[in-house]
Amino acid sequence: MAYPSSSSSQPLANPVSIISSHFCAPYPIDLAIIRKVLTISDGNFVVTDINGNIVFKVKGAFLSVHDRRVLLDGAGNPIVTLKQKLMSAHDRWQVFKGDSTDSSDLLFSAKRSSMFQLKTKLDVFLANNTKEEVCDFKVKGSWLERSCVVYAGESSTIVAQMHKKHTVESILIGKDKFMVTVYPNIDYAFVVALIVILDGINKENSSGSGGDFDFLGGIN
Repeated sequence: MAYPSSSSSQPLANPVSIISSHFCAPYPIDLAIIRKVLTISDGNFVVTDINGNIVFKVKGAFLSVHDRRVLLDGAGNPIVTLKQKLMSAHDRWQVFKGDSTDSSDLLFSAKRSSMFQLKTKLDVFLANNTKEEVCDFKVKGSWLERSCVVYAGESSTIVAQMHKKHTVESILIGKDKFMVTVYPNIDYAFVVALIVILDGINKENSSGSGGDFDFLGGIN
């Protein structure tokens, strides 16, 4: 997949659909990632739009051998299933269509750029990029500070950006809420799936310490 190597303020002209074109908008999308108390209906955490409407829910399989999470739409329909690959040195996660984990339904995978890193750095490869010589997307930043940026390939073109939003509400909620801005024509379900992977990788690395990395995990 080819991307312009222009400045980070330059939006992509054509829709980039990874999960579905239904999740591509010609304008920026602001989403809030909010931890919820674990309930049967709401799952581990929810994603809302700026008006507070639930856009996505995330549920995890805590009793499974490997970490597995499902991204649902607001009505509870499975959009993608995210599964941690066992025996993976770089914490590779694979993302499949719907509730499938069949290799024929693989959409993309993501892994840490290196085994040992202080800052967050993920390489994302679409399913048709089998050689994985160059990543299709890259995530850089600090997960601890909720300050990560998603870039198109190896370019400087930003497709999404996480940031804390300091409002009265977020101060009351504290570390349980942060925002992500998805740039025009970018699949925002794909970006949310990347955030779920970031949470899964950092939760694993924190070894259940119950610290800042675990706040989306639902159960500590």
